Amino acid sequence: MLRIGRIQYANCTPIFQALGELNLSGDDYQFVGGVPAYLNGRLADGQIDVCPSSSIEYAYHSERYLIIPDLSISSCGPVESVLLFSAVPIEKLDGKTVQLSSESATSVNLLKILLKLRFGCECAFRVTSLNLESALEQTPALLLIGDPALRAVLSKPQLYVYDLGEIWYQWTGKPFVFALWLASREAALRECAGMFDFVRHLRLAKQYALQHLEQIADTSPDAVWMGRERLLSYWRHSISYDLTEDHLDGLRRFFRHAAELGLIDAAPELAMLKEG
Repeated sequence: MLRIGRIQYANCTPIFQALGELNLSGDDYQFVGGVPAYLNGRLADGQIDVCPSSSIEYAYHSERYLIIPDLSISSCGPVESVLLFSAVPIEKLDGKTVQLSSESATSVNLLKILLKLRFGCECAFRVTSLNLESALEQTPALLLIGDPALRAVLSKPQLYVYDLGEIWYQWTGKPFVFALWLASREAALRECAGMFDFVRHLRLAKQYALQHLEQIADTSPDAVWMGRERLLSYWRHSISYDLTEDHLDGLRRFFRHAAELGLIDAAPELAMLKEG
């Protein structure tokens, strides 16, 4: 039985809900829920076999993983759910401390790259679990990701709000890949047939989800707090579930910059799961 990590954010809802609606998530799979950082750890230590995992996790342990083709959680412009909230303009954060969500290493490293290479800011960083109001009593800026970012911006805070997906796209002209679907190499060998079945199911779920977003929104708990129309707009216009050559070029550039700043040891080669 394959153990599948399930990120509990609105950006993952269409794929996982489609798996359920197509009855493709039955007895052959065990689902383990959590935020990206938690599931990254479970994938790294072999407690789960497949996961939509923070893309930087692949760079940390590329020898352990294979990338499932054609699927990602990316943006080709504003992503809406990876936001820097700041009391001052971003270029004035030089020399300041920025607080960080503990939920995703990819977004944290993207922020470090953008602050240093795009805006020329030397910042200190501190991980926090504080909410927006409490965090900004201590430092001028806070990075939030996923549903906490989507919720925080609903309150229309009187702050500068920077969308990291938008800044990346304006700077590079490339999509930003926030999460890859990663398969454990060991699990791919141990559960070869089951892994290929799951990849086939994922592709069917992606196709179904993109054709039935309104139906999925009708039953999604995310619509309760986010609003149905905003949720649909988020899925349709902010999130890309593709993994094209353009996406891969953006991913390689992210890894190059991360290596340049010493955030990873080296930019890894991209090893894809090949169906036999």
